[in-house]
Amino acid sequence: MSLLVIATANPHKVQELGQLFALHAVPLQLLSLAQAAERAGVALPAEPNETGRTFEANCAIKATTYSTALGLPCLADDSGLEVDALQGAPGVDSSHFAMLQGEQTAADATQRAARDEANLRLVLRLLRGVPQPQRSARFVCCMTIASGSTILSSVRGTMEGAIGIEPRVPSGTNGFGYDPIFLVAPSFTHTGAELSPQEKNARSHRAQAAERIALFLRANPL
Repeated sequence: MSLLVIATANPHKVQELGQLFALHAVPLQLLSLAQAAERAGVALPAEPNETGRTFEANCAIKATTYSTALGLPCLADDSGLEVDALQGAPGVDSSHFAMLQGEQTAADATQRAARDEANLRLVLRLLRGVPQPQRSARFVCCMTIASGSTILSSVRGTMEGAIGIEPRVPSGTNGFGYDPIFLVAPSFTHTGAELSPQEKNARSHRAQAAERIALFLRANPL
């Protein structure tokens, strides 16, 4: 069975992708970065600097860096929120948007809950006064597979919606990040954080990208 490294230290992400690939009859053994490093008998590679200004560029940096270091094909992903009225921001800076805009210290940004709250509050403040029809947005997820320095496939999934207006948002407890302020299209009646995990996973940007990667792997075995 072919091996594929997933560029993550999170075993749940490896398990999630494994379940999806199994649904699409993709026979692969997935390895986390730590498992791949142990198998190769090398130190865990240092996390590369994600200097790209697109999701695809950052995926390519991660996938090629880890694949080259570990000697195995590698899948990397990058995701974030694009708001049209903010010219696509926060984009690739989504996870540390408030810190990069000087709204939060680096020390505070290490706490996930505080970072998420600062990020979504900044987006709401930047959109203050923008009417609802002009608040279109989307979640984006890019997934890229590399073998050494060669990109084998790069796909993108999106989840369309809009940023709500206070006090309608933030709302919901099922999501994280920007989910509590993101009204999901086409109904715009629920935020991402108000959807059940099953509903969100069925339509999410990440699920779309993972399905497209699975279909590529079924047609192009490693």
